Amino acid sequence: MNSNVTVDLLSAVPPYEQIRTQIATLIRVGELADGSRLPTVRALAIDLGVAAGTVARAYKELESSGLVVSRRRAGTMVTAPQSATEQHGELVQAVDQLLVLARAEAVDLPTLITLLQRRAGR
Repeated sequence: MNSNVTVDLLSAVPPYEQIRTQIATLIRVGELADGSRLPTVRALAIDLGVAAGTVARAYKELESSGLVVSRRRAGTMVTAPQSATEQHGELVQAVDQLLVLARAEAVDLPTLITLLQRRAGR
């Protein structure tokens, strides 16, 4: 999971929020399944080059939103009630169709992401 989470220290978005958002997204799209164990606060903080309190705050907010549960000695585990496919079935199907079309048109993933960001006004 660590390689999927990054922190941009130059961003206006606070690091804890970047971590929270990325982990929440990984959970919602099914990349982190129910029962998956997250790295320890300390381990993730070291990997990302941030303070342990930053990761702890992100984990606490994820717990408040019901996406993870933290237990002493057991660590922090995903408790996602539904996968993204169950929650956003039509959207997931549309994304799948977009990926098929992109492959047919020989559009690579970075180009596709850039196109999506432009259309979204980012």
